[in-house]
Amino acid sequence: MAKTARSRKIGARSKRRVNDTPAGDSALLRELALELPNVEDGTTDSGIAFTIGGRLLICQAIHKSAEPNSFVVRVSSEQRERLMAAYPGALYLPNHYAKHPAVLVRLARLDRESLGDVLGAAWLFVAEKALPKKRRSSRRAKR
Repeated sequence: MAKTARSRKIGARSKRRVNDTPAGDSALLRELALELPNVEDGTTDSGIAFTIGGRLLICQAIHKSAEPNSFVVRVSSEQRERLMAAYPGALYLPNHYAKHPAVLVRLARLDRESLGDVLGAAWLFVAEKALPKKRRSSRRAKR
């Protein structure tokens, strides 16, 4: 019974956060994300999400440590350090997410250009693993 109550609480929190996202912020995120090559809309009832080749690029943060209207953006640890230094008021990293290749974004604190920079860094990180490498012609084929 406790497990059922916990499940209901988690579901309610997820839906509340989806509804808390200002329409303008999510519209800009959607516009910029879908401008990137091979990005697909992976939005579900749980929240806004975008993927590349089935791999997560960005999604709505639903863990209790995340602030409302925050998104998880997948980046390498090196990119995370660079981005957090460049946008200290907009990006943050709760302990729960520290072990993951990601950073949390306060969407309302980024302008269009800054959000594009963050999404571009995320795209480079995810696309490297998600997209097949272009086949190079081997030397054997030339012989």
